[in-house]
Amino acid sequence: MRISGVDGVPGGWVVCVLFGTGRAREVTWTVVPDAASVLAATAGCDAVGVDIPLSVPAGAQRREAELLASARLGRSRSSLFPTPPAPVLDAGSYDEACAAAQAVTGKKISLQTWHIVGRIREFQQVRLPSSVVEAHPELTFRTMAPSCAFASKKTARGAGQRVAALSEWVPSAAALGDLPTAARLDDVLDALACAWTAERVARGTAELLGPGTDALGRSTAIAV
Repeated sequence: MRISGVDGVPGGWVVCVLFGTGRAREVTWTVVPDAASVLAATAGCDAVGVDIPLSVPAGAQRREAELLASARLGRSRSSLFPTPPAPVLDAGSYDEACAAAQAVTGKKISLQTWHIVGRIREFQQVRLPSSVVEAHPELTFRTMAPSCAFASKKTARGAGQRVAALSEWVPSAAALGDLPTAARLDDVLDALACAWTAERVARGTAELLGPGTDALGRSTAIAV
């Protein structure tokens, strides 16, 4: 089995590709500049989990997948930014994005959401194979280790908790022994979490929150 997890890093995306099954896995890491490069780096994978919205709402309503994921995240729901409506993707500045969002939803978008608009746009502009699914690392970690009260991923405690959870799936020494210098620790842990979800998708055991398709025929679901 060949699976992959993808998370954003400054200036691009960190991609982990895992070969094999069980704890005898091989893990390779790369940092690539854009969505097209992500697809090239993950070509041939049985499933790819990406931490970015792969579908966008056409109107004012939030995606069903986000509402379901938010409910599961509880007090950690702030880690899930609302996906902006489609017209926002055409904005060239934060002010333009806020105006576009307000025209559709009656509300401006946050600055944090604006910072991922370009990343969402990248994946809207490429043709996605059916093996690529949307994943959300914080939701994945809580599914992976439901009894753990995860601290912030930016803290040493939170990072340690996530390494411990992942170590039940893939040996941390093998997974984290040769990381790219352009990636931060929280980003690579999130990418591994997306790969965990990708394996569940490949095996047919993943849960799809908000299943359906958008106007482009893309899945609206978040896999977990």
